[in-house]
Amino acid sequence: MTPSRLTADSLSALRGTARRDALAGEAVTRLDPMYGPIVWAPRFNALEELIFTVLTQHTSDSNAEVAYKSLRKIFPTWMDVIEAGPAEIAQAIKHGGLANQKAPRIREILRIILERTGRLELEFLASMPLEEARAWLISLPGVGKKTTGIVLNFALGMPAMPVDTHIYRVARRLGLIGLKTNVDKAHDMMEIQIPPDEIFRYHTLLITHGRQVCKAQRPLCGECPMADLCAAKPVFDKAFQAEKYRRPVRAGQTL
Repeated sequence: MTPSRLTADSLSALRGTARRDALAGEAVTRLDPMYGPIVWAPRFNALEELIFTVLTQHTSDSNAEVAYKSLRKIFPTWMDVIEAGPAEIAQAIKHGGLANQKAPRIREILRIILERTGRLELEFLASMPLEEARAWLISLPGVGKKTTGIVLNFALGMPAMPVDTHIYRVARRLGLIGLKTNVDKAHDMMEIQIPPDEIFRYHTLLITHGRQVCKAQRPLCGECPMADLCAAKPVFDKAFQAEKYRRPVRAGQTL
């Protein structure tokens, strides 16, 4: 039996958590035919994912990929990175941006992992309860909720919800979180909106939608399957119709 479609009228009768949860479930239902099927498969092991994610901070994934490949080519093992000087590491990852900040951070992360565990791997986190695994990673220098969510979800298949700039933008516009909700709180709220085994799909659908349709400056509302439920659409409709707004609308100017 096909589940009933959430309508604007039925959504308007809901408040708070019930409203956000209903929106989240509907987003998965409507976005999956557009971007799916979504199948989880690890691209890296957990430690590789961690270092790669550190390299993605404040740069594009493509730049981070160049930096990561260079790092692994110059330093084939993680012990080689620990034994290298920060300047050597920075040179290897220069294409990823902020190399002078990221190089010592990567080296220190690896050193701490080795000191705490006696080995350079993180697969043991999969046997921990989610909150313990998250706390373990967050205790590492420069590792926050987004990085932790990526490592736990992407590499280990654990139900942690990473929220990046695209997901944060889409979530605020749709009403999955409040306009005043900060990014840290968004991770916690969105992680419990969907069953644990749906978190990877939820993340992937929202980030893809943010990149392809719900863009920062010119959201393509006419192509959005969530348009009838979107809290931000009336604002954008008005902005795009007004002569004085016939220019890019920045997310900070509206929603």
